[in-house]
Amino acid sequence: MTVLRFDTSIILLLLYVLYLVFQLRTHSNLFDAEKQSEGDEEGECEEPTLGLVAAIAVLVVTTVLVTLCADYLVNSINGLVTTSGISRGFIGLILIPIVGNAAEHVTAVVVALRDKMDLAMGVAVGSSIQIAILVAPFLVIVGWIIGAEIALHFQTFQTVAFAVSVLVVTYTIQDGKSNYLEGAMLTGLYIIIALAFYATPSDVMDPGK
Repeated sequence: MTVLRFDTSIILLLLYVLYLVFQLRTHSNLFDAEKQSEGDEEGECEEPTLGLVAAIAVLVVTTVLVTLCADYLVNSINGLVTTSGISRGFIGLILIPIVGNAAEHVTAVVVALRDKMDLAMGVAVGSSIQIAILVAPFLVIVGWIIGAEIALHFQTFQTVAFAVSVLVVTYTIQDGKSNYLEGAMLTGLYIIIALAFYATPSDVMDPGK
């Protein structure tokens, strides 16, 4: 099983590299056209507010602070589960992603309000792609190196929820258009999945059982 997890992670990472090559090299014209149209509407490009050195320094400091906060957050999960009775699955799949991706959520909403839907969808969907085929397999490989096994195994309930989410989102955005009804449908689906995970006991969502 360990070898299977490792091999699967390698395949997912290779797929992510291929995705980047597709987006940035071989088919970059598809994405450059969108950027060009946005640039024509905006006119002059805005000057960067930070230089290269300052941006790197901010990135390093932010990474250290996020690491410390994440460590504190993970160590607090057991206490929260004990005192509140909320399942680990709900905390890990609903609460933590909401808090951790708050900045991306705000960014997506702001650019959507400015009628830049391509950028908004790129932020929302691109983040999910990175988690699925970059972050998750990378953590599996790191765990294998340091001797802390991380499973890529999901129970049937989790797999069905993820599959339904992917199918609905794909069907909704494939035409490149959106409206308030589709937004309400996606929001309703998210709330339904969140309630389902909240009502599901921890032992049902524990891959080790």
